[in-house]
Amino acid sequence: MAVQPREEGNRLYAQVARTLAARIAEGVYPLGGRLPSERDIAASTGVSRPTVREAILALELDGLVEVRTGSGVYVAALAPARAQADTSGFGPFEILEARALIEGETCALAATLIDDAGVSALAAMIDAMELENERDVERSEEIDRRFHLGIAEATQNSALVAAVDSLWAARDRSPQYRLLSDKVRRAGIKPRAGEHNAILAALRQRNPHAARNAMRDHLRRVIDSLLQATESEAVEQAIEQARATVAATRQRYSGIA
Repeated sequence: MAVQPREEGNRLYAQVARTLAARIAEGVYPLGGRLPSERDIAASTGVSRPTVREAILALELDGLVEVRTGSGVYVAALAPARAQADTSGFGPFEILEARALIEGETCALAATLIDDAGVSALAAMIDAMELENERDVERSEEIDRRFHLGIAEATQNSALVAAVDSLWAARDRSPQYRLLSDKVRRAGIKPRAGEHNAILAALRQRNPHAARNAMRDHLRRVIDSLLQATESEAVEQAIEQARATVAATRQRYSGIA
C-alpha cells in the first residue's frame, strides 16, 4: 500500500517507518527475518530510496531492526523499545536536499560580496579541517560547520545566516542524523578539504555561478557518500542498487544545478 501524501508535521520517512513497523508487528516480516530490499520497499510504499533509508534508521534507533553490512536489514524485535519512535526531526536526506538549495544560492550571493579577509578566514578553516581530520574528526566536522556559516555571514544577510544555521541545528537534533554520522565515521568518511577548496576558489574569483555549482556539487557528493556508507545489502546487490540510488538521487537534484 502506497504511503499517503504527507500532512503538516508528518514526516514522509516517519510514515514509511510506521508502515514497516506495522508489518513487523503483524508478522509479515517475522522475527529474525530479512526485510525486502530498499528497492522493493520503495516500490511498495511509493517513496524514494533515500526516504526508505531514513525510515530504516528510525527503526534501527527504536530497536526493531538490525542492519548487517553486506547482508541486509533484519527484524530484531516485534515491538519498539520505546512507546513510540522519535520521528519528530527532519530526515538526514531532507536536510541535505534543503542545504543544497539554500546553501547553493547563499554561496552564489557570497561570491559577489565576500572580501579578502573573509576569503582568508575560510582558507584558514580548510587548513584547520585538514589538520583535525588526522586528529579529531568531530572537531573537523565542527570546523566544517563554521566554514558553511562563514559563507552565509559573507552575504551580510541575517535571514540567510539564520536559515543555514537552522539546518545545521536540525541536523544536530535529528536522532537519525546522529546515527548516520556514527556510521559515516566508522566508514572512515571525513570532511573533504578538496571540495571545500573548490568552493573557496570560486569565492576567491568572485564567480557566483561557479560558487553555486561548487557548493551543490559538494553537497551532492555528501549525499552519495552517506548512501554508500549506509548500504546494507549483499555486495552483488549493493553494486547494482547503489548505482541506481545514486543515479536517481542525482536526477532528483539535477534541476538544482
